[in-house]
Amino acid sequence: MIAQLTQGITPEKIALTLAVGSACALFPILGTTTLLCFFVAIPLRLNQPITQLINQALWPVHIPAIYGCVRLGELIFHVPQASFSLGHLREMLWHHPAQFFHDYGATAVQAVVAWTILAPLYIPLVYFLSLTLIREIIRLKAAANPS
Repeated sequence: MIAQLTQGITPEKIALTLAVGSACALFPILGTTTLLCFFVAIPLRLNQPITQLINQALWPVHIPAIYGCVRLGELIFHVPQASFSLGHLREMLWHHPAQFFHDYGATAVQAVVAWTILAPLYIPLVYFLSLTLIREIIRLKAAANPS
């Protein structure tokens, strides 16, 4: 347990965990982010508890991010905007899953393509911003507690 909590303690690893973990947490397919965060963190040796904490912390942003990826995907593929409401989507998914995947499968693929384009831009931005912030916090902490 202690090894899990202390893995990736350097500022660079924490910043990478924040960047990659938050990008994976915003993947535009509901129900996939926990496993995506888990499996992406393993080869990168990211701190799993922090990665999953970020994943859970970003759930309020997840639906708006999905919506943004759907709309960007529609722009990329030059398709008309899909008309949907969350209630309608939930109803179709639970009662007519085959029809749901038929009607919205292409929309999901378009959203994933949009996310795939955005993630390589998003990750370095979050990495460098968080690294700067983490280093400043360390500097301020060291200045406040001189040895």
